[in-house]
Amino acid sequence: MENWGLIDYAEAWQQQESLFQQRLQQKMAGESGAVNRIVFCEHPHVYTLGRSGKANNLLVTPQQLQHIGASFYHIDRGGDITYHGPGQVVCYPILDLEQYGLGLKTYIHLIEEAVIRLCASYGITAMRLEKATGVWLDAHTPRARKICAIGVRCSRFVTMHGLALNVNTDLRYFSYINPCGFIDKGVTSLAQELNREVPVDEVEIRLGDLIKQLLNKEL
Repeated sequence: MENWGLIDYAEAWQQQESLFQQRLQQKMAGESGAVNRIVFCEHPHVYTLGRSGKANNLLVTPQQLQHIGASFYHIDRGGDITYHGPGQVVCYPILDLEQYGLGLKTYIHLIEEAVIRLCASYGITAMRLEKATGVWLDAHTPRARKICAIGVRCSRFVTMHGLALNVNTDLRYFSYINPCGFIDKGVTSLAQELNREVPVDEVEIRLGDLIKQLLNKEL
């Protein structure tokens, strides 16, 4: 695991892309000893729109974005629009899934499971919602709210991008988008559910350990 701290989204995207391409080249060359990575970081206020996302799910103009101190990127992951900001744990696994005998669908299921177990460690019952990638609370009720967004890019079974877990996130920033394209579901955070702030570094350690444990079970 490695931690890039608070890093501008464009810089993190560039670093990810470099590591992703390096990992792909190593795989295609059949190099032994290539490194799989689990990267943690936080970003300044930013909205990202996935490949198949709809631009009208961003509800503000460029001038309003500037006013709220946020930036916007149309990027190469799956999924629709989401928000990243301080107090949110972002995790970018750069992995060769074939080393773990995983397909993309199973990998996403594994990432969701890690977050569900992380929430359980704080006494929060989280779950999946059919046809809605990510992790939810009260998923099958009118109070359904998302605590973790997931969007992945995968080529030749090598991954980049990943997940964004709301820990102490300023949830007001979600009001400027239709999160993940939904107009009828809410968002939440660990802090919102627990009524207290949660140490981000503590969450990163717990989540990283859970992801590694689940990956190793698949070997």
